[in-house]
Amino acid sequence: MSILHCGAYRLSLDRPLLMGIVNLTPDSFSGDGLAHDIGHAIEHARSQLDAGADLLDIGAESSRPGAIPTPEDEELRRLLPVLSEITRWGVPISVDTYKPRVMAAALEAGATMINDICGMENPEALRVVAGSDCAVCVMHMQGEPGTMQQAPNYSNVVGEVRQYLAGARERCIQAGVSDERLVLDPGFGFGKSLEHNLAMFRALDRFELEGLPVLVGVSRKTMLGTLTGRPVEQRQAASVAAALLAAQRGAAIIRVHDVAATKDALTVWHAIEGREND
Repeated sequence: MSILHCGAYRLSLDRPLLMGIVNLTPDSFSGDGLAHDIGHAIEHARSQLDAGADLLDIGAESSRPGAIPTPEDEELRRLLPVLSEITRWGVPISVDTYKPRVMAAALEAGATMINDICGMENPEALRVVAGSDCAVCVMHMQGEPGTMQQAPNYSNVVGEVRQYLAGARERCIQAGVSDERLVLDPGFGFGKSLEHNLAMFRALDRFELEGLPVLVGVSRKTMLGTLTGRPVEQRQAASVAAALLAAQRGAAIIRVHDVAATKDALTVWHAIEGREND
């Protein structure tokens, strides 16, 4: 049985874990940004747990296509009041940031995972996480959020993303972050066309390098809108279908907006397959 070391928590990966999204931004692509309402953000975090989330992912800077970078002080202003409450709940908390200063503040506030869209390329970010016992999710992104979807290009998207994640793992290992703390994210929608995303999804098992857990985040994303023709607020069914397919292809952590619906789908799948879904 595989175990993810996530700060003081030891998360069993014998079934897919659900990571509930909490957006503390004013411009979330999914329309659920809660930057200006701390109370509502905390209520939403609690509702994600009540719906069955195994851990929460808190983000205070939008990384949607075309996003403008958020100043560090503003990111911290949005993040820290929410963290100060939810880190007392006794559940694993991931913070979605690529800034070393924000990482350090989040860990000091009690976060137990850092989710870095920049794949720990920043040496200072590596230093921060190496000095803690947090879990670390490294993601692949071609380009940067502001321009990443303008003209994504690969010779072999699966091979190139796999190679990048192998390099990110090696960076972390060299810095002192053990495999037991690492999660890999191929970065669906981050500098990828629909065709790139589909190719990666079909080959999802190829990203399980050295047996490391893979995180999949496709909830409500543009690829689902392109496939279904539905606006972001009508993509729950497509998101649940994608989450179920990701689980069937070996995803260890599934990052979702719609926790309850996704949990129901996984429960039915586990029952039919004769699996436990504790």
